[in-house]
Amino acid sequence: MQDQQAARGRWAVAAMFAANGFVMGCWAPQIPLLLPRHQITEFTLGLLILALGLGAVGAMLFAGRLIGRFGSRRVLLGFALSVVPVLPVVVFSPSLYILAPAMALMGAMIGCMDVAMNANAVEVERRLGRPIMSSSHGFWSLGGFVGGAAGGWVLEHWGSSVQSLLAAGGAAVLVLGAMPFILRDVRAPAPADAPREKHPLLPRDATLWLLGVLALFSMVPEGAVLDWAALYLKEELGSDLSTAALGFAFFSAAMAVMRFAGDSVRNRFGAVNTLRYSGLIAAAGMLGGALAPTDTLVIVSFFIAGLGIANTVPIMFSAAGNHPGLAPGAGLAAVTMFGYSGILVAPSTIGFVAEHVGFRFTYAALAVLLLFVTALAGSARAADGVRGH
Repeated sequence: MQDQQAARGRWAVAAMFAANGFVMGCWAPQIPLLLPRHQITEFTLGLLILALGLGAVGAMLFAGRLIGRFGSRRVLLGFALSVVPVLPVVVFSPSLYILAPAMALMGAMIGCMDVAMNANAVEVERRLGRPIMSSSHGFWSLGGFVGGAAGGWVLEHWGSSVQSLLAAGGAAVLVLGAMPFILRDVRAPAPADAPREKHPLLPRDATLWLLGVLALFSMVPEGAVLDWAALYLKEELGSDLSTAALGFAFFSAAMAVMRFAGDSVRNRFGAVNTLRYSGLIAAAGMLGGALAPTDTLVIVSFFIAGLGIANTVPIMFSAAGNHPGLAPGAGLAAVTMFGYSGILVAPSTIGFVAEHVGFRFTYAALAVLLLFVTALAGSARAADGVRGH
């Protein structure tokens, strides 16, 4: 019975990852439309993306504490429901004064859901005694691919309002279908009236923070593709809106394919070797995206980059969730907060830089960060602790 519950929980948390990725995939092709809709520059758009990122990172600071007190299941259910309406709220914002806090709210809800679903995936790994983190992130990428590809098509044919409402409906179906089967935490949280130990807001551990830096270096390129690939393809390579949406869509598709294979690859070669070679492949793909002369070759290069980036973050999250001496929520909150600043906060800086030097130079510089991931892959050894449970 317990094995059946863990198996159902495994697919339920996968659906949560898919819902989160689907919303982000639908958001990606909406980004260029903010420029003409609100009559803003790329600099202002960068500030808005920064607001989204700060909302996410700020909320993540407290997500670990919420999980420690209430358990990953309750926190995940609450924030998953809150993510459903966030895209329409942003799209229907009538002015910058409403759009900026709406984007901060979207970042906060998506960010907290992210920490909670990763913590629940660690719980499932422990109950099943085998890695499922890479394939869970594969469902996020699959959701991102569907959201980016289908969302771009709907956007071009039916407009941004319809696309955002359909995105909310699709996310609702996934979340509501998964909710009854999300796995409960084995170690029940302490009662509300029980005395609680005092801990620093974030763990003080050098290895954990190194994992956070590597997650940051992996997710800055991912955020650069998510937030800027459509604009890069549209403005510098002359792609139409539907083709521009394929940059992130194919990047997500590559990550999905590789992440579904990632758990088997990790079991065979180990987390450190998998991380080392993944960094090299990702760096090659990002450099190709910077140098490619046509939009088709850029999309192919981003596909290759997705193959490499795919398993970097799941390995680091698994290492954080299994870090000795820490509850999964505490380790994941630290690494997720630091790493997701890459996908949420850093792209605003990328927008500022790209406005002055162009996207080609920017994407080439990001390849260097991925070489650091390769060089410091040994810090993720704790990810191999899942095997043999």
